[in-house]
Amino acid sequence: MNKNTILGWATFVMVLMGLLLIGLGLFRYDDVAGWGFAAVGIGFFAIAWVFSSLKGRV
Repeated sequence: MNKNTILGWATFVMVLMGLLLIGLGLFRYDDVAGWGFAAVGIGFFAIAWVFSSLKGRV
């Protein structure tokens, strides 16, 4: 596997975890913890976006 393939898989895993965390925040926790889970999930999306933009440049 080359560097671009690894960054592609890392992007996929980060998006998957972001969706999982946002889903936990929406459906499992109804109090303030849900906001925290959703915020961390959005952070995972931001990191996945960085990984995706680095693909082809590294």
